[in-house]
Amino acid sequence: MTERDTRTERAVIAKRVDSGDADTAEIRDLAAAAGYRVVDELTQTRTEDAAYHFGEGKVEAIARAVVEGDATVLVVDNELGPYQTFNIGNKLPDGVRVVDRFRLILEIFGQRAQTRKAQLQVELAELRYELPRAEAKASLAKRDERPGFMGLGEYDESRERDIKARISRIRDELENIEQTDQHRREQRRESGFDLVALAGYTNAGKSTLLRRLAADLDVDENEQLHPDLDATAESENRLFTTLGTTTRRADMDRRDVLVTDTVGFISDLPHWLVESFKSTLDAVYRADLVLLVVDVTEPVEEMREKLVTSHDTLYERNEAPIVTVLNKVDRVEEATVERKREALSALAPNPVTVSARTGENLDALRERIHEELPALERERLVLPMNDDTMSVVSWIHDHANVRDVDYGDQVVIEFEARPAVVEQSRAKAGDLVASA
Repeated sequence: MTERDTRTERAVIAKRVDSGDADTAEIRDLAAAAGYRVVDELTQTRTEDAAYHFGEGKVEAIARAVVEGDATVLVVDNELGPYQTFNIGNKLPDGVRVVDRFRLILEIFGQRAQTRKAQLQVELAELRYELPRAEAKASLAKRDERPGFMGLGEYDESRERDIKARISRIRDELENIEQTDQHRREQRRESGFDLVALAGYTNAGKSTLLRRLAADLDVDENEQLHPDLDATAESENRLFTTLGTTTRRADMDRRDVLVTDTVGFISDLPHWLVESFKSTLDAVYRADLVLLVVDVTEPVEEMREKLVTSHDTLYERNEAPIVTVLNKVDRVEEATVERKREALSALAPNPVTVSARTGENLDALRERIHEELPALERERLVLPMNDDTMSVVSWIHDHANVRDVDYGDQVVIEFEARPAVVEQSRAKAGDLVASA
């Protein structure tokens, strides 16, 4: 572990907005998620300064706050250019790091990445963040013939080339991982499972909802068939608890459903950062149904903004139906929930209101999931009565919703299932009849 992992660093937060009041609630949560203790915050409303991002006088005030708070980190809730980062850093005491919004998010991602896939995606995002800074160093070094010009660091002409080569290798490896994941998804469908993905902003309650929907006792039973089923899914009140994906079998009466919790969205993410996690988002894009979880306790304008951004992300490549789930209704008056439902009806028609924490209205959500998933096909098979038939009947019970079985001179079984399962059952029945 590094020193920063073993102690809590003191941080000052700074944020600039073009107009209005600067909201620092989210950046405070992000700083806490990264392990920082915020000792002060400063905001400014003005147009961006090319050299310092903030006005130079505000930077000096920030520097005083860093000294007075004995801070070792300045967290800026904006995207800083490499020159702005250097100029601000020159105003701060030696050893104080300047971390902009996106570098902070990458720090959190790096702390949360547990799987090879997540680690590769974090590295890809970090390299894409670093690439323009390496290009800036190269440009200045060539123009001014001064290594380390403007404090951007020693120029290494091979660094830019190395970053691009590593990005290419990571993309290739992630593509291979995604091909394996896609093969696994198709195997699940062939086994009769519908795939439901949870999407939405971080801290909306997706992981808690997953735990509520999960049929815990079924996880171990299916572990051999589905090796990536995870017996745990964190549901802590912190950002980015879920960086990779967690898949669990849902507690549904009429069909077999696997629910996947995915990385949470966060506001104002640049395209390059979202694109770096495309492999994780494929679990959403390739689902049969998406549950878009929204925190109903938030102000309606914030909910609207998040819905718009979520739709932009989801509709880019997703073809599955999207059901909005208004979560945390146990913390809001019913009249307030109804008012917000009405205000957001254009973006979230016919949402489902639930409390993942208490389990309120979960039955209605399960019913809605059943209604929105692709329709099952009904089938009636007539099979010869023999030992091999009993094996096929058992297979159909495992992969379909059996409505009736009649054991006589022949076995007549009626069931409903996904088209792929119906097709497989017909093939098995054909083999039985041919061998009878």
